[in-house]
Amino acid sequence: MKIVTRFVSFLVGGLFIFSGLIKLNDPAGTEIKLEEYFTVFKADPTLGALSGLWDFLTPFSLILAVILTVMEVVLGVNMLLHHRPKTTIRSLFVLIIFFTFLTFYSWFFDKVKDCGCFGDAIPLTPFQSFMKDVILTGLIVWLLIQRNRIAPMLSTRGGSIISILSTIGCIALGLYAIRHLPIKDFRAYKVGASLPQNMKPKEKLKYGPEVYVYKDLAAKKEVEIGKDDFTKNWKKYSDTTKFKFVKLDKPLLNPEAQPKITDYKVFNTQNADITTQTLTGKQFFIIIPEIAKTKKGKKVAKTALDAYPKINELVKALRQAQIQPMVLTAAGEQEVEQFRHQVQLAVPYAFVDKKVLKTMVRANPGLMLLQDGTVKGKWHHNDTPKIEEVKKLLAK
Repeated sequence: MKIVTRFVSFLVGGLFIFSGLIKLNDPAGTEIKLEEYFTVFKADPTLGALSGLWDFLTPFSLILAVILTVMEVVLGVNMLLHHRPKTTIRSLFVLIIFFTFLTFYSWFFDKVKDCGCFGDAIPLTPFQSFMKDVILTGLIVWLLIQRNRIAPMLSTRGGSIISILSTIGCIALGLYAIRHLPIKDFRAYKVGASLPQNMKPKEKLKYGPEVYVYKDLAAKKEVEIGKDDFTKNWKKYSDTTKFKFVKLDKPLLNPEAQPKITDYKVFNTQNADITTQTLTGKQFFIIIPEIAKTKKGKKVAKTALDAYPKINELVKALRQAQIQPMVLTAAGEQEVEQFRHQVQLAVPYAFVDKKVLKTMVRANPGLMLLQDGTVKGKWHHNDTPKIEEVKKLLAK
């Protein structure tokens, strides 16, 4: 029994450390996921009653992301060391109940397609995420039952020192990733990735028979209905008080073959699709998902606003080197025009979905260098490169 308990404690501790470090590598990604949850909660008929709470929490999503992920790692370290085992296990139980609620909500109501449990490193379906948390909950319940038999591996002082050092290290890692870029990029826009290649399926997509997709109004989730079932029970599904027609769909039989990038679309100021043009030749993107966060008067945007003089210097050098600079943003035309005059960034502007821009680079503004659609370099605005570095990357 003692060996089993020790194995379970190491497994739980290791999983929490791994999950936390993956997310600490990319706090902005966890921030985006929390914002998505808060938006969904606000629109929910039940949770929407707390809309004021979700509105209040949204601006603090990044802080919450760092706090939650630091807690994951530190509690995982404490569990490995059996440091203050009773307090640690109870804290892990509270944390896993919170995560299980999120993954259950994602799966049962089909609202958030990816909980972000392991960031972009290991994408999980909502059901896989929920089952992972159910299993973890069971393991932690076992540790709760056995908590009086778990002895610390170090002295209380020694365990506390390691726990404090872990906390400091995790905060430092999170702050580094926020002020620069993730140390390890797992996304389809990482350095070395070919965007045109990632926009193609790995193999021919195969589809199954058509199904009717209806929303079950009582269960508040979508259900797929085969043609035979629909033919036999069409009266049942025609009851608009119980079901709402969504679409006629063909299920994909090999989803693993889908393109890694499906939503990269670029439009110029005349609303013309210039996606193909952005994937040819030498392109330097200045990516600004949210222009509003770089306007004067926004305290949180001071460092971002200070970055534009350096960016403007780089733009001049890029033009001399015959490298096309372009701003990609999700802002409206009027906001773009005001911003252009504010920072004197006189380059072509184009429009891309905000979620895509945040996926491309975790910075506002961020910088990306492409050559024939292949990502040659990415930078946070705090690390704006010199033209020599850009030329060196293109020469490789």
